Amino acid sequence: MRKFAWWTVVLLTVVMVLGFAFVPGYVDSKYNRVGVGDTRAVSAMAQALHDSLFVADLHADELLWARDPLRISTRGHTDVPRLIEGNVALQVFSVVTKTPRGINFDQNTGETDNITLLAVAQRWPIAAWSSLSARALHQAARLRDAESRSSGQLTIVRTRDDLARFISRRAARHDLVAGLLAIEGLHALDGKLGNVDTLFAAGFRMMGLMHFFDNEVGSSAHGVSHGGLTPLGREAIARMESLGIIVDLAHASPKAIAEALAISTRPVVVSHTGVAATCAGPRNLTDAQLRAIAAKGGLIGIGYFEGAVCGLGAPAIVRAILHAVRIAGIAHVALGSDFDGAVTVPWDTRGVPRITEELLRAGMSRENIRAVMGGNARAFLLQNLPASRQ
Repeated sequence: MRKFAWWTVVLLTVVMVLGFAFVPGYVDSKYNRVGVGDTRAVSAMAQALHDSLFVADLHADELLWARDPLRISTRGHTDVPRLIEGNVALQVFSVVTKTPRGINFDQNTGETDNITLLAVAQRWPIAAWSSLSARALHQAARLRDAESRSSGQLTIVRTRDDLARFISRRAARHDLVAGLLAIEGLHALDGKLGNVDTLFAAGFRMMGLMHFFDNEVGSSAHGVSHGGLTPLGREAIARMESLGIIVDLAHASPKAIAEALAISTRPVVVSHTGVAATCAGPRNLTDAQLRAIAAKGGLIGIGYFEGAVCGLGAPAIVRAILHAVRIAGIAHVALGSDFDGAVTVPWDTRGVPRITEELLRAGMSRENIRAVMGGNARAFLLQNLPASRQ
């Protein structure tokens, strides 16, 4: 009996070691893919224009995965070296704290959770195995650690002053990246309004209300209730706005979007989305929603994935951008890749110059290209981040 128990312990130990060593990388490679998309070379004219831009991306989920943000990886879509190569000056790093098994765009419940096993396999702190707010705090700490080791190459921006200083530095050095912390779904509050302040203190400056399932603050576009905001959701928006946290309506149900716009006093974002006119889908914005978000001074980030643009490559992305510009206006459209969000995309962040190329082909002016590729996001954040550290 003791011999059997000894071999059982050995076997379990081997399984655990192999799991820690190989499972995170396998899952990362399986879900964060680069498809056979746009492979054309970028013209010298488009590349020169792209190299002169301040490029900003409103959404990527790199912090979920067991990669060092400062080292170039063969997996996934983003890291600081690849951001620099793609001339991406500002990257919003969003944290994912829970996703349901069998995740889909149509209907999910919050009863199951994929992230628990990933948290264990990636050796996150034990508190993060069960607490969603602890998962958010852990991922934020990973970005702060990368910032501290980067010798100034990565800067986390928390205020308008932080961003203004970064913009000044980057005018002289294009090998610098600014990061802004965001949250994908306020289930990360663990049902406690006070955690808005806790997460703000950790550096979060943009918060999505929902992700793939209905949560304590309201209904998801992919949930089961198709309702609006809860009383906690209304309180959370009010508290976020008082602190200067930007409200993100990506993944929110139509009713939740309408109710959030009705009560918000500051501009909102939809960080990574498509438009229904070029790609029908439960999370893609209708023309009426585009107009309503623009009327509040908001910003719409166009995603790169199939569910957002119904294609894999710059032409599909640019079709969505052009439609959003026609309906919402040039000042309200930006990029929101959803890189590393368990999606297949046409290229990693080094391929972003292909969007610049396609916008030129579509006849967009250089001034408007500068706006869409990052100028709008820069202006929005300079206006809507907290003015100074609190």
